[in-house]
Amino acid sequence: MSSDPLGNLHRIGLLDVVTPSPELRTRMLAAAQSRLTDALRCENSPETRFDCAYTAIRAVADAALLSHGFRTSTSKPGHHQTSLQCLAHTMGVAPTVIRVLDGLRKQRNLSDYDGDSVSQSMLDECIEQARKLLALGTEKWS
Repeated sequence: MSSDPLGNLHRIGLLDVVTPSPELRTRMLAAAQSRLTDALRCENSPETRFDCAYTAIRAVADAALLSHGFRTSTSKPGHHQTSLQCLAHTMGVAPTVIRVLDGLRKQRNLSDYDGDSVSQSMLDECIEQARKLLALGTEKWS
């Protein structure tokens, strides 16, 4: 990939150009915080808690893309994966962390589309990753 990886992803149709909006980014971070709060509610099922934590991760990843003037092209398959992989370029997230986030994405798909249950360890990991990413985004854009 060249020195402009987000531009390259736009050229192949995986990202759409948008006008960066600090107000929208703030709302997306607030939505991420709300989803994380829901993920911490023990009265919710593990699957609901996992889905909320995963949604928090996605909201931060989407806010980061927005800050760079892009959003994932939802007309293309794999937009969740693209959003997570872009974290390396939008927030400087390490490749090892992105692999963990991708594993959480795969677990979310298994839960949503195949009815697989979510283990406590996967739930804990998803919540922890959501906390870390939200803290990084909040620090970056405060």
